[in-house]
Amino acid sequence: MDGLRTGEVAARAGVNIQTLRYYERRGLLAAPARSLGGHRLYPPDTVGLLTVIKAAQRLGFTLDEVADLLDAGRSRRHPAPDLRQRAIDKIAEVDQRIADLTAIRATLTEVVEARCDSLTNCTCADCPVPFLTIGGQNSPSA
Repeated sequence: MDGLRTGEVAARAGVNIQTLRYYERRGLLAAPARSLGGHRLYPPDTVGLLTVIKAAQRLGFTLDEVADLLDAGRSRRHPAPDLRQRAIDKIAEVDQRIADLTAIRATLTEVVEARCDSLTNCTCADCPVPFLTIGGQNSPSA
């Protein structure tokens, strides 16, 4: 029986064996054939599929999103957004995360420049973050 054993697939794809088995459990990879000795034997194209999965993850797609994309590519039975539309949606998510991180960075810069020195008892004159209200300390009474 031809095929690649688990360790060979994992090494060629640059993943660990646990990742390979996890993807199999998640349905991203089909259950492989078994040798007479019970070893998993994956088809050679499994390495390419793993490479595609890892590339999609690096682009920000979750495993659920990758699974949907793979299912859509394997079968056109049920309508699913194509890769282009999903990439457009992912760009919007990335842009929002960039905006959020930019706002966080700006606030942290203000904290540094104001010389804030404590999360709960900041003594700087113009603290840009309302640390004093955290945990109910110095907060207006209800």
